[in-house]
This record gives sequence, structure tokens and C-alpha cells, in this order.
Amino acid sequence: MKNGALLVIAGVTWLFSLVAKADSPELSMRELASGQIKKGVRSIGFGGDGATWGNYALVWKDAGTALADAGDTGYSNGNDFHFWAAGATTPLLWHDLAIYVIALKQDSNTIQFMPTSPVSGQRQPAQGQGSNQALFTKMAMPLGGGLSAGVLLSHEVSQFNMQSTTNPARATQYQTEWRPSGGWGLAWEKPDSSLLIGFRALLNRDREHRIDATGSAVGSAQENEYRVGASYAPWDGALMDVGHTRVQRQITLSGTNTTFEAPNLGFEQSFNANRMALRFGLDESSPGAGFSAKFADFKLDVAYIHNMARERVGDLFGVNSQSLIMTLSFNAQAH
Repeated sequence: MKNGALLVIAGVTWLFSLVAKADSPELSMRELASGQIKKGVRSIGFGGDGATWGNYALVWKDAGTALADAGDTGYSNGNDFHFWAAGATTPLLWHDLAIYVIALKQDSNTIQFMPTSPVSGQRQPAQGQGSNQALFTKMAMPLGGGLSAGVLLSHEVSQFNMQSTTNPARATQYQTEWRPSGGWGLAWEKPDSSLLIGFRALLNRDREHRIDATGSAVGSAQENEYRVGASYAPWDGALMDVGHTRVQRQITLSGTNTTFEAPNLGFEQSFNANRMALRFGLDESSPGAGFSAKFADFKLDVAYIHNMARERVGDLFGVNSQSLIMTLSFNAQAH
């Protein structure tokens, strides 16, 4: 009996070790939408440096604006993720405080991919669909002396339903419960605007559920992201941007505890009294480019990224991807 009990315990431990290696597609797909719009489309186009011009601390500079976002990430294997978002920033309030709120919805087509099986521990062909809903609130204000501070509050939930293509009866459902998440940022800008230095921290917390024929498993998912960067204007209308990103991720159900670091590099040149701008850069390992155009009280920002979030998503959904993200904003304070 004693040996039998030991065998049972060993078997359960072995099964758990296999289960713990399953992927989290509902969390990975966030990197193609909400993980991007937190930085802003302008920043995405020249290196994705959320510590400088995508810093939460600078929200007050966009006071009195409303915007609409749309984005699409298409993989060479036919997989496609798309999102829509809408947001607005209040006029300047107490001590030039501004509050920005944006809501996002993300969906996919039928995704063909190779997740790690929670049964065998091996990658197997599967198909499924995912969605993500989020609401973000940013608050920022200038503190004087060129220093600004801001915070982010996040509410985000995700779902992904998949089934094995070799055994359609084998289905798995992933979903998350919200846990308090957010971040904060600090930025300092030189009075003549020739230099901007910033730091940004983002702390994501989720409670992840995986449901399949064997039952339900629950675990925590945590991600800490830290960014530091600087932007310098070498001549009129030009910006050179350099930054560094560090990500620490721990996901209980997938049994992963990883850390990676990567650079952010970018260049932007504006023309015609800042009514037009061209930019390009490297976001971690993903090259990208973009442009801005102002007309009347409207501004259009467009960014293209090759293999967006490759460092974070890997090849879970495919090897090669092309992403296009657009923002149309309206400045109500122009009147």
C-alpha cells in the first residue's frame, strides 16, 4: 500500500508537471492590442519606447482630445487578430491634471496554431478563437521644473476557446479574472524641449482559468514591465529616441518564470510646422515605421510593425506577422 501511494503521488506530480507546461493564448494575444495602445501609435512607429513620448506622465499634454484606434495583426499562415478602441482625455483640471479613459475590444478569426498539450506536454496542432476586453484610465499632471507624473489603472479580461485538430473532442477553454493592475510613470523634459527622459513601470495581475475534459485549473499570472528611455532633438523637428525594456513574467498554469531585456531605438522627423512627421525604429526585435498627418483639428497616426511582440509571443500563433495600427484624434481644445 505504501509503495502504491508513492506511485500515485509520483503519477499526480508527473501529470501536474505536464499540465503546467500548457500555453496561455488568451494572455499572449494581448501583446497584439492592449500591450501596444498603452504606448500610443506615435511611439510604436519609432521604437515603441513607452518611457518617453508614450509615458503615462505626459497624458496632460493631450488634454481635451478624443480618439479612435484600430489595429490588425495578420500572420503568414492566415491567423488574424484585430481590435478597436475609443478614448477621451478631459480638459486640464486641478493643477493641470488630466484624466484619460480608453476602452478596447479585441477579436480573432479561427486561429490555427501549435500550443503545448496539457495532456502530453508536447506541441500539437489546434484551432480556436480568442477575445479580449479592456478599460484603461490614465491620470497625469506636471509637477513643475519640467517634471511630470502619471498613473495607469487597468481592467482587462480575456478568453480563448480551442480544440485539437487531430481530436476535435478534446477542447480547452482559457479565461481570466481581473486582479488589480496598473502602472506609473515619471518624465522630465528640458525647458527648450530638446531632451526628454522618462521611466515607466507596468504591473499586470490576472487570475487564469483553464477548463478541459479533465476539470478546471486555476493559477496566477503576473507580469512586471520596466522601461527607461531618453529622447533628444539634434535639430529642428528631429527626435532620436533610445530606451531599454525589462520584463519579468510568472505564469502558474504554464509553469513559466521568465525575464528578458531588449532595446528600443527610433528616429522621427517632422515637417511643415509639425503637420507631417515620418518615423522608424526597432521595438525590442520588431522593426517598424510610421507617419502622422494633421488636418484642421484632426490628427492621423499610422504605424506598421514587422513581427510585432515577437520577443513576448514567440511563434505560438505563427512565424511571420505584419501589423498596422491607426489612431484618429480630435482636439476639442483647439477652439
